[in-house]
Amino acid sequence: MTPENIMTLDLIDTPAAIIDVGRMKQNIASMQQRMNALGVKFRPHVKTSKCVDVVRAQIEAGAQGITVSTLKEAESFFAAGMTDILYAVSIVPSRLPRVMALRKHGCDLKIIVDNASAAAGIVEFCRTADEPLEVWIEVDTDGHRSGITPEEPALLEVGRILHDGGVKVGGVLTHAGSSYELNTQEALAALAEQERAGCVRAAQRLRDAGIPCEVVSVGSTPTALAARRLDGVTEVRAGVYAFFDLVMHNVGVCTIDDIALSVLTTVIGHQQDKGWVIVDAGWMAMSRDRGTSKQSRDFGYGQPCSLDGTPLDGYLLIGANQEHGILASVDAGRASGDDDVKARFPVGTRLRILPNHACATGAQFPEYQALESTGALNVWSRFHGW
Repeated sequence: MTPENIMTLDLIDTPAAIIDVGRMKQNIASMQQRMNALGVKFRPHVKTSKCVDVVRAQIEAGAQGITVSTLKEAESFFAAGMTDILYAVSIVPSRLPRVMALRKHGCDLKIIVDNASAAAGIVEFCRTADEPLEVWIEVDTDGHRSGITPEEPALLEVGRILHDGGVKVGGVLTHAGSSYELNTQEALAALAEQERAGCVRAAQRLRDAGIPCEVVSVGSTPTALAARRLDGVTEVRAGVYAFFDLVMHNVGVCTIDDIALSVLTTVIGHQQDKGWVIVDAGWMAMSRDRGTSKQSRDFGYGQPCSLDGTPLDGYLLIGANQEHGILASVDAGRASGDDDVKARFPVGTRLRILPNHACATGAQFPEYQALESTGALNVWSRFHGW
């Protein structure tokens, strides 16, 4: 690219999803160093970025294998040369042909299950296809979502259905999603230990019953960063850490300056009497995720920043329609309409908005603009669909 056609933040169209490459690489390096120090393999969850360029940076830093949330991700990353893939959503029989197609082409794809019905379906499918699959059992260690609790009889029932049916039980995994609801290091460390102990216990029960269970996989970004020991764990999964977001800031595992994803937006108008600045990033750009509304600090639809990434203290994106965002002062000491918003934010002004939930905001865009330290932008494609 010649200097005259290098794209920069003041030239591209808006709204656009911006990745601060320097921040992202630092986030990736910090997590990998922590996992190395704890002596576990790290398998990042790539549903956050759904981007080959981001995942290559994670692998270059030391990640071993990836976690996906859709078979579209598995197919796309396998096509990009990644073979060690965990599909971490409970399988249903209708998806097994796609799983088998990937494995027959050389993808070391692992699937998960948390009920006897699906386990029996896997066994029957493998018998009919006369081909093996590797299955991990999902364990519920915090009541957040799906999975079998460590002491539940169903754990051994599912394990026996698979094992006796000739299907490899490759391991157990859990996700402490309730960590997003916490905001102290003590509480996060306690949940990380609960997550670790519960998953290790589930693996031991299977082994004691004569069912091999090699992998013990745990993970969420908050617990990965809060865990004090990971005895018995073989790998950790985490995803949003690569970008971070305002929810993670409120949880207490990152600072505002660690957030690597933002949405570039342009001021398109004002409502002076209300003190509103109208921008072209509505919920189609930011998403409808209002995850911080249940936390100690509500960031509305996002934290506005100047073009260089400096947060505009006292301002939030307070509202969002499909293609319109409303930026306003939330300073309690300043009455609505007191700001001369036209003078401070003239039409055409470019701003960046930090998102509540990086996964949801990223999903609104077909590509990222990767911002280098030089100010130059590179286009990084992003996967869509299932």
